[in-house]
Amino acid sequence: MPYRTNQELPDSVKDNLPNHAQAIYREAFDSAWDEYADPSKRRGAESREEVAHKVAWAAVKKKYEKVGEEWKPKD
Repeated sequence: MPYRTNQELPDSVKDNLPNHAQAIYREAFDSAWDEYADPSKRRGAESREEVAHKVAWAAVKKKYEKVGEEWKPKD
């Protein structure tokens, strides 16, 4: 289920994040998708997709923060 382009991202990502943050999300998701293919690498009963989305959001939050209703680059 990796995403080849930002246009393939879920609406919750496309509709809320700036383009650069979407690229960060996509790259982190795709990397985590590969890294956590083996269930023994995941915590608890989380699915591969759940883990990849969590990793992707964490990657975005390293560079962006939500200010009001908008995501802005961190200083």
